[in-house]
Amino acid sequence: MRRSDRLRHAANWLNLTTPVGLLVAGIGGARVRRGDHGLYVAEGYRFRFPDAGAFTIGDVVVTASTIQRLEARTPGVLGHERQHARQYSVAGVWFLPAYLLGSAWSLARTGNPAWHNPLERHAGLLTGGYADEAGTPVGAVWTFRGRPGLSALSVRALRPSRRPAGGARSGSAGAGRAGGADA
Repeated sequence: MRRSDRLRHAANWLNLTTPVGLLVAGIGGARVRRGDHGLYVAEGYRFRFPDAGAFTIGDVVVTASTIQRLEARTPGVLGHERQHARQYSVAGVWFLPAYLLGSAWSLARTGNPAWHNPLERHAGLLTGGYADEAGTPVGAVWTFRGRPGLSALSVRALRPSRRPAGGARSGSAGAGRAGGADA
């Protein structure tokens, strides 16, 4: 194990994220074994949440499948999860709120919780299975009114009213564009 892996491993034990990861894996019925780079690999996780091929808590990579199957389907996925373990070593217990905030931001912007999530981008969208070889994002897109993410919300709903205090319209304010569409 390299020095950087030993430091990451120690940090994730000290910030208690690895013990929490082992607990989650145990509750999920996963078989835990030591993997490469000081990671623990928990295979056979039985719960459907979170909806991911693999997820990491501290130095514990958890999957319902096996790492060999994941690597066959998405080469480099263990390296991607190792990057998340490094992120945990820096952020500690704040990783999860930061990840959720990044996912919400990405979902609002693109309709996908990973594409613009800074933590996923840092770990590698391609090795995480979120982009193809050309770097084009892949995966499900959540839409609102036929457009991805919350960016599709009508701007009209977000703008303050243009009416003067008296309630009457003044000039062309609020008249909208041709065709009645308000953007």
